[in-house]
Amino acid sequence: MNSEELPIPGARDVRATLDAPDADPDDAESADPEAVVVACPPHPQHRGHRGDKRLVAVSDALTSAGVACLRFDYGDWDEGYGEREDARNALRWARERYDRVGVFGFSFGGAIATLAAATTDPQPDAVALLAPASRLADDLDAAETLADVTGPVQVVYGTRDDTADWRPLVERAEELGHETVEMSADHFFVGQHEKVAESVSEFLIREL
Repeated sequence: MNSEELPIPGARDVRATLDAPDADPDDAESADPEAVVVACPPHPQHRGHRGDKRLVAVSDALTSAGVACLRFDYGDWDEGYGEREDARNALRWARERYDRVGVFGFSFGGAIATLAAATTDPQPDAVALLAPASRLADDLDAAETLADVTGPVQVVYGTRDDTADWRPLVERAEELGHETVEMSADHFFVGQHEKVAESVSEFLIREL
């Protein structure tokens, strides 16, 4: 995997790491992937950042399969509103450079990924959520907004998670016929990062 630090264009100061697959010496096109996944980190006020272990594990799995991953840090805290715009800008950046674009978010980032996906044109080709928060504010309701997401969605959640309010979003996903994956895990999926990465990456690779 090759990693590159870069800024995301926009009104806010957003920094990112682009993880790209290693080039196959027998395949000249392997160094130029056609698909990318934008990864939204957990809550920045709780030390959430692009180096989160779950984001890195998913990125490792994606790049091993030839899909790039853009992990970014949010700009200054803005109660979810600026963070949603950060994710939108990351998706726009990705769409200008890749044929197929997915988005992945963990916890707070799951809500942000949902809210950004539903309000970016064109929408991402696939959305994967891990232990997502269902609502950040009255007008930042990811569970309600999920109905506006047009592409395939996967929601992975831990049955022992008492940190995030994931139930409304999982219930809505099931009502809408989206894929849900239940794991016996807490919010942080301690000791299960590889299992999480396998499930999430398989879905994203299949849909992208």
